[in-house]
Amino acid sequence: MVINSKSTLIGLVLVSVFFLQFLLKLEWHWLFELQQQEMYKRWSGLVLALFIAFQWILTLTRVIKRFKKHAMSMQAIHKWLGAFSPLFFYMHSMSLGYGYLLLLSYIFFSNTLLGYFNLDIIKNNSDLLFKGWMITHVALSIIVTIMMVFHITMVFYYK
Repeated sequence: MVINSKSTLIGLVLVSVFFLQFLLKLEWHWLFELQQQEMYKRWSGLVLALFIAFQWILTLTRVIKRFKKHAMSMQAIHKWLGAFSPLFFYMHSMSLGYGYLLLLSYIFFSNTLLGYFNLDIIKNNSDLLFKGWMITHVALSIIVTIMMVFHITMVFYYK
């Protein structure tokens, strides 16, 4: 399979680099120290949460009639932001976490990878494949969003 989408290629490189640094336990000490600070955790978490919330705008452009004219340009923005999502995650945390955070991380990266292999990449005009891909991508996005809200609630509830 030849990947001719620049956003997919960049995204795959960034995901690979993230997991490579995680598996080899490579870290930037200065960033690790920042990630231990409460204010940094909150601000970087806000950036990550806003990124996830912004990705939902594509859905709005597809379902709200007056925004449909923006759907194609929003789809391109959605793909490019998705390509850089490992950076947003990395800036917030170099690790995958434990417990529900590990599950959140797995689902986040699974959905990110699924997004990279969209139907532009697969080059298959199967209606069944498209619907299956879309349902899975949206379902994982809903789960990530719910788990993110849960995570934010737990962080502020226990502080």
